[in-house]
Amino acid sequence: MPRITITVPEKNPQPYRFDLGTQVVTMGRELNNDIVIDCGSVSKHHAEMRRIKGGYELRDLGSTNGVSLNEMHHRVIPLLNGLNVKVGDATFDFLLTEAEIETLELEKNAEVAAPLLKPANSEFDRPQPSPVARQYATYEPAESSGSSFGTIFLAMTLITIAFLVGLHMRHQKETGNSLIESIQSRTAR
Repeated sequence: MPRITITVPEKNPQPYRFDLGTQVVTMGRELNNDIVIDCGSVSKHHAEMRRIKGGYELRDLGSTNGVSLNEMHHRVIPLLNGLNVKVGDATFDFLLTEAEIETLELEKNAEVAAPLLKPANSEFDRPQPSPVARQYATYEPAESSGSSFGTIFLAMTLITIAFLVGLHMRHQKETGNSLIESIQSRTAR
């Protein structure tokens, strides 16, 4: 069972163990997480540890303070035995037993060895075109640094229009005349 130890500054380390078959382990301040981290720099739903072929990875769930390795923030960190990662200000230590390391290595190698296990005298014996390495693009939205100028300009314009309409309605209610007509009559004098 992978061992995870969460250490919050000025608190005792909290160890957790999970079965290798566990697919997702959530962590954050909220009580409905698998691992609850009582630390102000940790978001309610901060990160999750996901089982992948041959191992695990730690994924940031769009948290405020992120997950970091060697003081660099990452969206996804492949978890290796003995790795120390920061989840907010809390330390996340990941440890595997020798048997788990061996199981995960076999899992990785099984994926590589699978094409070598072809039946003899079959359609697989015919020459096949060389495999082309697939390249996968990942989309990771850029961090927003605030509203754009256009959005702010539009909001200010709408606020100004609402103010002027309200001013016109109040003037008309109190005087019985249109605000525009009152302004025109005063400028015509």
